[in-house]
Amino acid sequence: MTSAADYLDFAYRTALAAGAVTLPHFRVPIPVIDKGVSGYDPVTAADRDAEAVLRAEIAKAYPDHGIRGEEHGFERGRSPYTWVVDPIDGTRSFITGLLHWGMLVALHDGRRVVCGLAHQPYVGETFLAVAGERSRWRRGADERVLATRRCPDVESAIVVCTTPDMFVTPRTQEGFARVRARAKLTRFGGDCYAYCLLAMGLIDIVIESGLEAWDVQALIPIVEGAGGTVTSWDGGNCEEGGDVLACGDPSLAPAVRALLAGKRAPASGRGA
Repeated sequence: MTSAADYLDFAYRTALAAGAVTLPHFRVPIPVIDKGVSGYDPVTAADRDAEAVLRAEIAKAYPDHGIRGEEHGFERGRSPYTWVVDPIDGTRSFITGLLHWGMLVALHDGRRVVCGLAHQPYVGETFLAVAGERSRWRRGADERVLATRRCPDVESAIVVCTTPDMFVTPRTQEGFARVRARAKLTRFGGDCYAYCLLAMGLIDIVIESGLEAWDVQALIPIVEGAGGTVTSWDGGNCEEGGDVLACGDPSLAPAVRALLAGKRAPASGRGA
């Protein structure tokens, strides 16, 4: 019987192969197509070719599994297992030569995400986790266990969001503004990399809106395996995306959720 660790090892090897396909396209002039799904929504040959590699390897190794990807759609499998992939999460960063982009690969067993990874081919970093186990950082032969940091209150927190443009409704705009007004520091940019930095203990809160399943499923076990929490803004399941909140210190989450909802937030995340 294949274990979650076996699946993760396969995902790691496959991500390395698919990541290599992206590198010839990075920081060179390449054609960019605007999918126009939500504002400016770019896609390149790097996205499509990398996903094709992921799909081909998955189909060869696990022909009965489903595959759900951003660029080539949803192929349902005969088993409950579905691979959920985003070949380049952060295409806007990719086409502008920035480093905050990565490849996301998750496996869902029909009930929950069982493992996931985020791989940044250019710097050679990979963040990996089996659900319920400690998440890890790997670069070449170097590897270490990840751990989020404690954060006593929102006023002490560093908040990251990919872009304020993702908050398209008054509710989400106002909710994010309330958290930002209380936080020590807010930075924009990051895409999937922000969640990885949170798992490394370098930032405290990630707040985003309008995500898809392939944007978040691989990141859930990484953050949770480092000691953090990833939920919807109201504290529910966020595997299908939508409005997503990640906190490195889980005790901080109630205060952040209260601010997002426009409720009175406690002064401290402790015991909230």
